[in-house]
Amino acid sequence: MITRTLGQIAEMIGSPQPAESYRKIRVQGVSIDTRSIQEGNLFIPIIGDRFNGHKFVRDAFSQGAAAVLWDRNEPDPPVDLPFLLVDDTVAAMQSLARAYRQQLPVRIVGITGSNGKTSTKDMLAALLATRYKTEKTFGNLNNHLGVPLTLLKLEEDTEMAVVEMGMSGLGEIYQLSSIAKPDVAIITNVSEVHLGDLKTRERIVQAKLEILCGLRKNGLFIYNGDNPRLTNQLDELTLEFETASFGSNLQNTLYPTQYQMEETGIRFSINDEECPPLSVPLLGRHQMINALSAIAAARYFGVTYEQIQQGFLAVEATGMRNELIRAGQCLIINDAYKSNPTSLRAALDTLYSMDPNKRKIAVLGGMVELGEESDSMHSEIGEQLDPGRLDALYTIGDSAARIAQSARSRLGDSRITVCSEKNELIEQLKGKVNEDCVILFKGSRGWHLEEVVESLIREASGL
Repeated sequence: MITRTLGQIAEMIGSPQPAESYRKIRVQGVSIDTRSIQEGNLFIPIIGDRFNGHKFVRDAFSQGAAAVLWDRNEPDPPVDLPFLLVDDTVAAMQSLARAYRQQLPVRIVGITGSNGKTSTKDMLAALLATRYKTEKTFGNLNNHLGVPLTLLKLEEDTEMAVVEMGMSGLGEIYQLSSIAKPDVAIITNVSEVHLGDLKTRERIVQAKLEILCGLRKNGLFIYNGDNPRLTNQLDELTLEFETASFGSNLQNTLYPTQYQMEETGIRFSINDEECPPLSVPLLGRHQMINALSAIAAARYFGVTYEQIQQGFLAVEATGMRNELIRAGQCLIINDAYKSNPTSLRAALDTLYSMDPNKRKIAVLGGMVELGEESDSMHSEIGEQLDPGRLDALYTIGDSAARIAQSARSRLGDSRITVCSEKNELIEQLKGKVNEDCVILFKGSRGWHLEEVVESLIREASGL
């Protein structure tokens, strides 16, 4: 983590120097939450719609903070304590992260995309860790606060960092990329996510391509070559760095030549005779595609295929993303972190590919951020469900009910259960742990489907 004197931090963010007696105070790490503050941290109070971190500054000091930033527009600064006066605390934290990154020898991979960011991050970090001291974004801290916090947590001797970058509108990834200055940039894919905010698919592509704004000259840009909207916009750009594409199509730089689904992952070969067959302990064909981008980045940094094999076996996946759980006699695919049309189709394909002798059950919540096309996209999912490979459908909420409604002509009423809230869904699923089945849980974060998963696990444990 960042370790600097308060005077050095003032120089890094361009703020006035603190009082002479405070300039040599040693700061170790930063925190924006007094609940997790550690001894020696710089506390950065954030102002939100419903909260103001400045109210907790003295609490921060009582819990071990060494110093704080203070927004000059806030009254009553703590003149009896070490503080730096800034125009905006968030902007100051971002400036500190930018300056710290510039002082580090670390090489950074920035990852963005509509789907697959976190899985790709987890895989690539595991591959790089076979050769380098590697850090990665914790969880999905990928926004205007999360990326600076990730950078400021890096140790001085970190050799590689894999940084996830998310967005909800234009300009956000531009800012994050300009802070992180990646040596390699990856766009996993581009789909309908954020259509509600950005209105058109072309603007979504434009937003994702902002990651190139911070890519270091002579760096590497890795992108999904199967996405025509992305490749079409790339054709219009003059790129000053190396490029590598990945995907299913044979025109890509990296593509799979064969693959086999397994109960705990996928085994595949790629279009490089030097590479032995690889196994990824993540479910779904889409995870193989994500793995291709991780392989491309790892090879760029000199990771051998033998090390890549070892790395895939050590992947520590972030929870609620194709997480396979056994509960009683049933297998649960917990993919409940988020949902959109592309990721939902991929999750359903994963469900379909599981043991053909097991019953297949899909538990679906609604998808968000789809704008005016939300109703039609939910209906389209229902129209595409495969009655030959899906034995039962459960939905929760009004949006997902549209999936159920459009699926009735394919599945029939007897295979469909529509629930309005979580407790009703839990009640409907009781006893499923005693069946030889696979249950997919997929929905946007607000439905908290992981709590339904937990109820099944408790039931299977007799609790």
